[in-house]
Amino acid sequence: MHIAVIGLSHRTAPVEIRERLSIPEQKLEDSLHQLGSEEQVIEASILSTCNRLEIYALLRHPEQGVSAVGSFLSAHSGLAFTELTPHLFTYHHEEAVAHLMRVASGLDSLVLGEGQILSQVKKMVRLGQEHRSIGPILNRLLNQAVSTGKRVRTETNLGTGAVSISSAAVELAQLKVGQARGLDELVSLEQEQVAVVGAGRMSRLLLQHLQSKGCKAVVLLNRTLERAEALAADFPEFPVQCRPLADLDHCLSTCSLVFTSTAAEEPIIDRSRLSVLNRRSSLMLIDIGVPRNIGSDVQDLPGVDSYDVDDLQEVVTRNQEARREMAAEAEVVLQEESRQFLEWWDGLEAVPVVNRLRLQLEDIREQELQKALSRMGPDLSARERKVVEALSKGIINKILHTPVTNLRAPQPRQQRHAAMKVLQDLFELHEPPIEL
Repeated sequence: MHIAVIGLSHRTAPVEIRERLSIPEQKLEDSLHQLGSEEQVIEASILSTCNRLEIYALLRHPEQGVSAVGSFLSAHSGLAFTELTPHLFTYHHEEAVAHLMRVASGLDSLVLGEGQILSQVKKMVRLGQEHRSIGPILNRLLNQAVSTGKRVRTETNLGTGAVSISSAAVELAQLKVGQARGLDELVSLEQEQVAVVGAGRMSRLLLQHLQSKGCKAVVLLNRTLERAEALAADFPEFPVQCRPLADLDHCLSTCSLVFTSTAAEEPIIDRSRLSVLNRRSSLMLIDIGVPRNIGSDVQDLPGVDSYDVDDLQEVVTRNQEARREMAAEAEVVLQEESRQFLEWWDGLEAVPVVNRLRLQLEDIREQELQKALSRMGPDLSARERKVVEALSKGIINKILHTPVTNLRAPQPRQQRHAAMKVLQDLFELHEPPIEL
């Protein structure tokens, strides 16, 4: 068995490629079933966010397994594998484990220390369990990644402050508004007429950061008005006007700054829509949806400035250096957690020998128990029979405890192999040859 991760992220692929690979939650079950139907894939889980699509898998064979996952990605995206290859990364075993720990802790995020990624990893675990695509290996690995992310946020300062895609989007707006005024700094948004399209988690964070950055009011649009109103109710001190998505054209005509974050699989704002509107002199669009909510064809429209998640790097770089020291503290935690999992994994190679020993001792126990019970005669009560059987099982468990614990304990591989061989030779535990 072999652990691997195959995928792409903001580090390896532009948004126009990432959006082709994005898997919405309603399609995750089918995708997991497709992966599970591959002969080479034993267990699988999918992490799909605006900045990454990663498949964590337990494979029967490294090369054949990676090829099977690559074929799935090609079929899902509609892109030839040769088109995908330049953007894909593949990590095996130790590197795969280390990568997952970094992802869950926010060290591989566009915004260093981003907190939202941990909830996305938790969701990946939950969906893998619900759809039964993960087994004991990935279940252990993914849950340990979640606990690692929690440790990093508890034991270091990496997660402090505004660290999310939404906060970076608001800072990008502050920077670009400032540059339009001839200032190379983050400015207040109090003079802007702001709209947010979408009422999900990203939009919640947008409202939170807009309020903290001086925005005086915002229009919140959503396909379901009730959901927008429920979100607005969580900001009683921030004037939020809720409107249905049907009012989008009006907001595009009257607002100076519009953020989009919806689950739409096709752009909801494009050149043809903006061209027929009687707009104010300038309009800034910031799209943090993947797939993108704003078409790339709006880029050269007069009076329109459009940005997507890849443009956030400009503000991210400004904050990155200040967080480097915190990231170094987190790396110590990651190394410790990765080592613990890999030690557990190494101990698994002793399981077949332990199981054969347990079966052998169980056979002996059962035979001797039946002999003893037959000698005791029919006068033995059911309760007494249970006591005698429990005694025999307890003896076997006590005998097995020390060798099993020692075999599974962290130790050099050669040392474990030597102990396994001694056990196999002493108890004749070697597997029988396969009959052809």
